[in-house]
Amino acid sequence: MTSPDTPACCAASRAETPAAAPAGPLPPSTVAPRTSPRLNGMILLPGGVFRMGNEDANANPFDGEGPVRDVQVEPFRIDPHTVTNAHFARFIRETDYRTEAERYGWSYVFKGLLPQDVARVAPSPPGTPWWRAIEGATWKHPEGPGSDIQNRQKHPVVHVSWNDAAAYATWAGKRLPTEAEWEYAARGGLDQATYPWGNELRPRGQDRCNIWRGRFPDHHDTRPGTVAVDSYRPNAFGLYNTVGNVWEWCADAFTDTGDTRAMRGGSYLCHDSYCNRYRVAARTANTPDSTTGNTGFRCAADA
Repeated sequence: MTSPDTPACCAASRAETPAAAPAGPLPPSTVAPRTSPRLNGMILLPGGVFRMGNEDANANPFDGEGPVRDVQVEPFRIDPHTVTNAHFARFIRETDYRTEAERYGWSYVFKGLLPQDVARVAPSPPGTPWWRAIEGATWKHPEGPGSDIQNRQKHPVVHVSWNDAAAYATWAGKRLPTEAEWEYAARGGLDQATYPWGNELRPRGQDRCNIWRGRFPDHHDTRPGTVAVDSYRPNAFGLYNTVGNVWEWCADAFTDTGDTRAMRGGSYLCHDSYCNRYRVAARTANTPDSTTGNTGFRCAADA
């Protein structure tokens, strides 16, 4: 992760591999780009100058959200929602691509989604006892062997690394969004609002995103996990779930000198008592080979 002070509910890293889980670098796995991009359904945004970042007193100082600055974004296209299991399955069928979780043989799963006997014995990374390294956890088996995505076709694909996301984007004739593009799109035209819909988390008492509700990590008002990618109301640009549900990989490196990649939007594990990164300016990072059950992505393309 980015620093010892970065709350790790966001995403566990392969750099923190538990001793009982196999590790080691993998050779890159690539796919050929499409000659005709799959641009149907993408939202065309005009770009322009917007105020990026914020100076929220509650932000983690190591996240680099501020200062607020004017940023120019060129016109671009972006997916209205994150890539679904159904879309990712088509990519796999057409390319025979193997994700890094499949090639490593394991991925991180939130303990609350596992049977108690499995959660009790599976290894976890230091300092983050809510994560478990589960052998056989992949995009098509999100909680490991015995789980599947049969009833989650419209849920976001998870257990995909930055490298996997970039490979999918290449196959689709697209790319991952830059952080500036992602934040511009997530704001939906609002200037310096905390959320894609305004400054109040639950306007008129209505839930607007899929985040942790309860006492993290042991009590949740409802079962934690992903929801369909078009759940809740879209923002003014027509984008769904830009905060909550799953973290979204962006194209950028997190810092100028590091080798981690930026992630945006927070996930179903974010809670204001520990990880309040379900704000449009919030950011975190992970190594490009890391995979978890709360990380996905959406694609962008040039206009």
